[in-house]
Amino acid sequence: MRRTPGGRRRRRLSLVPLLIAALLGTGVVASAAAPDGRPPAPEQLSPAATLGRAGLGEWARAQLAADAQRRTAPRTPLRPILGTVTDTVRKLLSAAAPDTASTLVLYDDAGPYGYLGELYAMAAANLGGHFGSVTAKPVRQYTAGLLGQYTATVYLGSTYYGGGIPDAVPAAFYQDVLAGTKPVTWVGDNIWNMGNAVGAAQFTQKYGWDPTTSYFADANGSVGNVSQVAYGGQTLTRKIPAGQDGGVLRPNILTGAGYPAVTRVAEALDSASGATFPWAVRSANLTYIGEIPFSYVSESDRVIAYEDMLFDALAPGTAARHRAMFRLEDISPDSDPAQLRAMADYLYSQHIPYGINVIPVYTDPKGVYSNGVPQTVTLAQRPQLVSALKYMLARGAVLMEHGYTHQYGTTDNPYTAVTGDDFEFYRAHVDASDNVVYDGPVAEDSTAWAQSRVNSGLAGFAAAGLPRPQLWTTPHYAGSATDYRVFAQNYPARLERSLYFAGTLTGGTADPNRFIGQFFPYVVNDVYGTKVLPENIGNYEPVAQNNHPARFPADLVASARANLAVRDGFASFFYHPYYPLQPLKDTIDGIKALGYTFVSPAAL
Repeated sequence: MRRTPGGRRRRRLSLVPLLIAALLGTGVVASAAAPDGRPPAPEQLSPAATLGRAGLGEWARAQLAADAQRRTAPRTPLRPILGTVTDTVRKLLSAAAPDTASTLVLYDDAGPYGYLGELYAMAAANLGGHFGSVTAKPVRQYTAGLLGQYTATVYLGSTYYGGGIPDAVPAAFYQDVLAGTKPVTWVGDNIWNMGNAVGAAQFTQKYGWDPTTSYFADANGSVGNVSQVAYGGQTLTRKIPAGQDGGVLRPNILTGAGYPAVTRVAEALDSASGATFPWAVRSANLTYIGEIPFSYVSESDRVIAYEDMLFDALAPGTAARHRAMFRLEDISPDSDPAQLRAMADYLYSQHIPYGINVIPVYTDPKGVYSNGVPQTVTLAQRPQLVSALKYMLARGAVLMEHGYTHQYGTTDNPYTAVTGDDFEFYRAHVDASDNVVYDGPVAEDSTAWAQSRVNSGLAGFAAAGLPRPQLWTTPHYAGSATDYRVFAQNYPARLERSLYFAGTLTGGTADPNRFIGQFFPYVVNDVYGTKVLPENIGNYEPVAQNNHPARFPADLVASARANLAVRDGFASFFYHPYYPLQPLKDTIDGIKALGYTFVSPAAL
């Protein structure tokens, strides 16, 4: 009954997700290739956010058109509003920080692309959840003095206010940023509107650069080709598909007497011209990042710089620490006990703790891999496999539940309907271009249905005499908002990448057609209110599939190296035990050589 990897086409792709996306059509393209940032397919990287079929091209064109209009518009000096700060507001702005770190996330929700704001805000809020509490709200709801109630504030400018879209940022926010001392991270659009509102002279005297003469494109409308961002001693990637790039704002830094020094926090490389310019700058209480970094991301992407910069605002005293974590994936009653024991012996000899993701029921309802004969096998029916699992647990493994059957009925979802190949909690298909497309939750999705899957899985472990699993990983990293809440009721944490749906922050009904996928460099408490352990460098996959390139140990090690830029971060990956042991050894050796220390998922 055992099959070698060559005898069965394993659906294990090496994905690199597009972190942000919004569905603009009825289906979500999820075929992501590692370096090019297209939307993701099964499991290896979070079904990251999917770009809708229209992509971000329309948003990018609108942004650049508005930027060009601003460049050529006549300059009308505006009356500074700083003088309207009241004593009450000053007291609020100078209020002591709470005992634990707190983050205020402000986002745009106006204009034709207003829906992007909530998606980006969920990504920012999830990261803020590593440091403490998070409050997220549309920037239009900002009231005077609110900055002073939080340790730090993040504003995500995703709607370009200007041209035909009136500025929705309250004057009080511009005023409070200038008057306050609490850290503010401003990401993307509308910093020029603050410069105009408070007066360019006041802005430049405090911050040393002029946003009113800083643009996303040159006078010819070109954004160049920003392909790298240097940060923390690492070179991070930036790969945006042609026509989707809205540009990176190039700060006009002023020099000379009377201007404060500006710290160039991260440096962008325009490979089209060879020029470099600041990707992020910091002065006084303001850190500015020239684009929203949650789109078209990979495991080595410039989003890593943003993830680390949060420490400066929320936990500046954090010491450097680099931990690694990994798990063995898709173990089921169909797995080979001898292979598992061999890996357990190697890992035990190296003193490496690890997780084992176990699927309690293997099913091939159409006999795809058994000559047309349907087959279903439980853990209890495979005593040798159960013995191997107990052997692993005695040698440092942590038992984790990876769904109930890791497939969906008798339906190809999207491949074979066989355990480990297909989605369990989400529908998907493969389109004519060989992309995996996310279609939405399964038809019967509900709290009761998801709980029944969890219960059945737990019963399968108990029937086999195994302990209750300690952690959960969603099959192919895809479930509905309802599903994630059910998993949280049963497990203290998930180890995975996840989907986050529009409507979550506003308290509305989750929109299954608009979501963002995200993976993390450290442990977070996410917007569902649950703890998520990181998986951020992918997996070994020697065969290209569904427009995903092969991914080898050197690729995982390179991603681990990029993540050294996070001062207290992880290099977390997974490995399928049906592959030979040597690539796992090479990956572990390479990561250890970078200075990472392997820790148990249970310790987090």
